[in-house]
Amino acid sequence: MTILRQFFLLIIILCITSCNKSNPIETSLKNETFNKTEKEEIEAFFFIATANVTKSIISKSQIAQQKSSDSTLQEWSRKIEINQNQLLQDVSKMANKKLIIITEINATHNKLDLYELIDANSTDFNKAYLNSMTESLKEQIGLFETISKQTNDKTILKLVLQYLPEQYQNLREMQRLNNEIN
Repeated sequence: MTILRQFFLLIIILCITSCNKSNPIETSLKNETFNKTEKEEIEAFFFIATANVTKSIISKSQIAQQKSSDSTLQEWSRKIEINQNQLLQDVSKMANKKLIIITEINATHNKLDLYELIDANSTDFNKAYLNSMTESLKEQIGLFETISKQTNDKTILKLVLQYLPEQYQNLREMQRLNNEIN
């Protein structure tokens, strides 16, 4: 009887261990499917970070259109909002083609910037807006410059070449307006 129990126990152990062994071809296919290359991770970070900065710039521009007393600043913020909406659409299309889902990663930081603008009194608003936009544009330019050095993807490089000069122009204009307000 004990021999029979030991025999069944041995069979059960062998079955369990053989079931746990996976097919090496199946395992390698699973790994290839779900492994991301460094290039894909860099591109995914770029799309997500750019979309988040762009959304923040759009929100700040909308606040400036409502709250600023300076008509030049209102007009410039409208122009930036249009430019950033187009950029956001282009980034979203490219990300979708690469099966990258854009979510808000750094939403708390963006919301704090927005709350500071909303809470700024009318005399300090223009200065706060220009400083905040300058920082956001610098961040966006940094993302463009970084991705252009780290990828060979032609569509991403085309996007950078299309928008980077505009972002530099926007940054220069923000700095010029900031100097006029001082």
